[in-house]
Amino acid sequence: MAKKATTTTKAAAPKKAAAPRTNGIHKPVQPSSDLGAIVGSGPMPRSEVVSKVWDYIKKNGLQDAADKRQINADAKLEKIFGKKKASMFEMNKHLSSHLK
Repeated sequence: MAKKATTTTKAAAPKKAAAPRTNGIHKPVQPSSDLGAIVGSGPMPRSEVVSKVWDYIKKNGLQDAADKRQINADAKLEKIFGKKKASMFEMNKHLSSHLK
């Protein structure tokens, strides 16, 4: 004799609001005063810092026209990078030294 497939339904449990992440890239960091001049002075996740730096770079046209991977630093970014030009791949290394 063949078994009948039974289906059971459970009442959907109410979902809890997701707690804000406080580890890894989501952990709030404090920018230095030099970096704060670009991204703001309050604590924020590292991902938001990087995003705001890119917004600043694009707003001020600081990407090299011939090689978009290169960033031509203005006076504010030169304090962060320590030089006039930096690669987008080394940008996070420079930002790390300005985050606590």
